[in-house]
Amino acid sequence: MLYSFALPMKRIIALSVIGLLVLSITAFTNKPLTNSNPTTSTKFKTAEGGIQWLTVEEMEKAQKKEKRKVVVDVYTDWCGWCKQMDKATFADPKVAEYINKNFYAVKFNAEGYENIIFQDRVYKFVPSRKSHELAIEWMGGAMSYPTTVYLDEKLRLIGSVPGFFPASTYTKVLQFFEEGVYKKKDISLEAYITKAN
Repeated sequence: MLYSFALPMKRIIALSVIGLLVLSITAFTNKPLTNSNPTTSTKFKTAEGGIQWLTVEEMEKAQKKEKRKVVVDVYTDWCGWCKQMDKATFADPKVAEYINKNFYAVKFNAEGYENIIFQDRVYKFVPSRKSHELAIEWMGGAMSYPTTVYLDEKLRLIGSVPGFFPASTYTKVLQFFEEGVYKKKDISLEAYITKAN
């Protein structure tokens, strides 16, 4: 009886050791074993009527032809609220129409590993921060997801707004930046949203 108990126990210990070994290798390399969603993923190319998502590089090329403000959806693969923003907010036809008419829209994976060239500078993944340099710069180091980043027509940072917004509120956030209300010192985004309701 002791033998039948000891054999499964040895297997359990061996499997535990192997599991811990795999886990520690993954933790120390700062990279998952696979990266199915790089920083410049094109999986967000939206069907007709949806938001026309661009990569950072595509946005810079478009900016040379026609100047517009830029809205950047900074997300991660594991972020539940990011997925909710995609389903409930970005899928809304009014939000999509407003963004496509007034902005260039960029999807940006804050944990993507690809090097990005933006404004003649190469941005890389930072293993110690487990984030991409460009996301860190745009978000001022406050890594919270989802975050929407706004750039002006010269690709200068206007601001970043963390958190999920339902479509009705998000349209007001977009208007705040697109209409230049953010330039007024006497009204905050929160006050503008409250006043617009």
